[in-house]
Amino acid sequence: MSAAVVTLGETMALFRPADPTEGENASDYRLSFGGAESNVAVGVVRLGGRAVWMGRVGDDVAGRRILRELRAEGVDLHVTVDAEGSTGSMMKTEIAPGRVAVQYWRERSAGSRLRSDDLDLSMLTSSTVLHVTGITPALSASASETIDAAVSAARSVGATVSFDVNHRPSLWRGRDARPVYRRLAAQSDLVFAGREEAALIVGEMSDDDLVDAIAALGPSTVALKRGAEGATVRAEGRLLERPAWPIHPVDTVGAGDAFVAGYLAEHLKGAPLESRVDTAVAAGAFACLGRGDWESLPHRRQLELLAAGDGDPVVR
Repeated sequence: MSAAVVTLGETMALFRPADPTEGENASDYRLSFGGAESNVAVGVVRLGGRAVWMGRVGDDVAGRRILRELRAEGVDLHVTVDAEGSTGSMMKTEIAPGRVAVQYWRERSAGSRLRSDDLDLSMLTSSTVLHVTGITPALSASASETIDAAVSAARSVGATVSFDVNHRPSLWRGRDARPVYRRLAAQSDLVFAGREEAALIVGEMSDDDLVDAIAALGPSTVALKRGAEGATVRAEGRLLERPAWPIHPVDTVGAGDAFVAGYLAEHLKGAPLESRVDTAVAAGAFACLGRGDWESLPHRRQLELLAAGDGDPVVR
């Protein structure tokens, strides 16, 4: 298997109003899909890398739509089609300009029924990077066990393990996510986290101390995603900071996944740390310029346009 990022997790049907200003009064909805891990896979492919998505969908319209769209984006698939569990769904509505609310329906969904039998171990052990998030372990005991099995397989052959905390409080209601996150961080080479997510793992402290405290758990690289303030990355014995791109965000959902995709796409190429972080920050900014979980993820040529700054607004 050539250099590739293998992502593992849940992807769901996504409904959003055709007119985002109508909110709960909307009667027209568009069907798409979204999932942190499949978003990363799409992002890596659009930036010129190879990516695989492993997961589980229902034998239904939503599941078939997801597989069709991911194939069209050039993502390789290893998917179990579940005849008993339906594809989960979510609805995204705009509650204020630039601010959205997301509701989920995933009880007994195909994604929550993920199990270790769904893994292609040969694909995992021949990949360059395995990317997982903190979402999947929260879905069910079998999904959590599947993540552990995948991480163990990747580590056994020296593949890079990438972990994005991606904390979803509603999934952990009544349970403590911290031990799971700390365990996954300790088993990973790359850890991505927002400021609040990092603090959840190691406690409240300054940004520099947050990345140092997570690095002390074991990962060689820790990237703190600071949104409109940019990013702080600890790697190769250095602390690197980058400001955010000055943009007018339309929808920030998916920006974190774009950041991860940018970093991993450059990692596949063996690019230096500065290029990995610069591409990650630029990709995260670009993803905020359009609506949708993955639709606004950038292609490489689009990042070049973003970097060009104030040029002719019409490209002919």
